[in-house]
Order: sequence, then C-alpha cells, then structure tokens
Amino acid sequence: MSQAIAGKLGLIAGNGEFPLLIARECARRNIPLVVSAIRDETDPAIGELAARIEWMGLGQLGRMIRFFRKEGVAQAIMAGHVKQVRIFGRDHPDLRMLSMLARLNQRNTDKLLGAIADELKRDGIELLDSTCLLQRLVPQEGVLTKRKPGPREWADIRYGLPIAREIARMDLGQTIVVCHQQVVAVEALEGTDAAIERAGSLTHGQKLTVVKVSKPAQDMRFDVPVIGRKTIEVLQKSHATVMTLDAGRSLMFEKDEVLAMADKSGISILAVAPPAGEPPRA
Repeated sequence: MSQAIAGKLGLIAGNGEFPLLIARECARRNIPLVVSAIRDETDPAIGELAARIEWMGLGQLGRMIRFFRKEGVAQAIMAGHVKQVRIFGRDHPDLRMLSMLARLNQRNTDKLLGAIADELKRDGIELLDSTCLLQRLVPQEGVLTKRKPGPREWADIRYGLPIAREIARMDLGQTIVVCHQQVVAVEALEGTDAAIERAGSLTHGQKLTVVKVSKPAQDMRFDVPVIGRKTIEVLQKSHATVMTLDAGRSLMFEKDEVLAMADKSGISILAVAPPAGEPPRA
C-alpha cells in the first residue's frame, strides 16, 4: 500500500535488516530520517543514514515521543524485530510506558504494538504501513521459485495452512513446521528461524514443510511476516524443501538473492492468497 511521506520520517528501529532497508530507501528518495534506535537491538550502521538518531531503552516510550516531536516528525514507521522478552526482564519502562501497560488487558504482540501506535497518535504522530516504501519486496500470489511443490509438499501445505492461521489468530506466532502432515514445531517468541531449527533437530533429516502466514486482518504497521537470506540458510540446514508466505502481506528482504539461493538448493517458495474477507489494516 502506497502512502505519501510528507517531510521528515520517524523510524522506530529494532534489529535485523528491515530498519536498514527503510533507511537506504529514505536516502534514495531524499527523505530526512529521524531514528529512535533501541540499545542492544538496532544495528549501529543505521546512524550513517539518519539525519538524526537517538539511542534509548526499549521501554522509553515517553522519551521516544518527545524526541520525535522535538524533531518535527508527524509520520513514523516501525521496523525490525525486538526481543519481546526484554519487556519482562532488565529493561525498565518509563512512566508513559507503565501507564500504557497498566491499561492493557493482554500483553501479546498486537496489543502492545497497537497501544504504542495509539500513544503516538495522541501526540500527532501517524504510524504508517511498514511496507509502504518497499512494495517491490512484497510477494504476489504464485510459485516464486523455479521448482513447484510436489505431491507430498502440497499435502503438508494443505494440512498446515489452517493450523498456522489458527495459531496466528491466537497471536502465538506466524509459523509452523510440518512433516508428513504432522506439526513438528510451532513458533512463539523465539522467531521463525529458531522454530525451523528446532524442527530440524527433532526430525533427523526428514523433509520439512514450513508454513508462514499473516494474522487475520494483518496490521501492516507492525509485525509483518518477513524472510531473508538467513531464512533460506536455515531451511537448507534443517532439510526443509518448501515454504509458504502470504501474498501481499509479507516481505522478502533481498528478494532476488533469496530466490536465487532457494533455486540453487531446490527449495520451493510459494506465496498463497490470504483468506477472503480479511483485508489488511494500515
């Protein structure tokens, strides 16, 4: 979904490649970027691409909003993974974060990030679709690799998709790993790659099918399903031969390289249509 960027863009940067891709695209388009970087999460290289950057703790919501307002930011993007377990550990939330948390009846990903978006909105900062600058990396429906899934893999996909969608509906995770129509691993806070690796360690060389989906009415502002080169490396190591993504609701970092790696390894990647009647939110 295309959204116009007016003036400076704020970036709430977690770890991984996603924030750097946003920063490079802003540099290419001459969009001034103001980065709220999370200590021990954000790649320091992003500082070279930012007009302004401030490093802060994970729970410093009030400080982040004050920083954005001081810099004249009216639009922001949230990109990159954050170790959510830190919220329950050594990071100490500030008063604004504590006040927000106290109002939540649940603290799952959607509730937490949705509440942060609401806090930004109260201060006049609109949180944008996180894919709005990277539409070329959003897969469209169909088989994306040279090899199509075989009969065994299709059976695993048809078995796994409704299960994965139910897991996603409960906001437990986005990925399951299937072997001969049996669920081997379910993603939780550890992330997709770790779930695939765990499945590989349990199945001792058996061929695996990885099913990764978006949430019902996926909020495109945050927690959009993502794969990259590391994902393909993990699929290879874990003997996974096929992976599904949701068309229009996922991101493939370094898309050309990812597909080339998959083709070289004989891995099939399939973008499937999300269920009808579930438009994404933005």
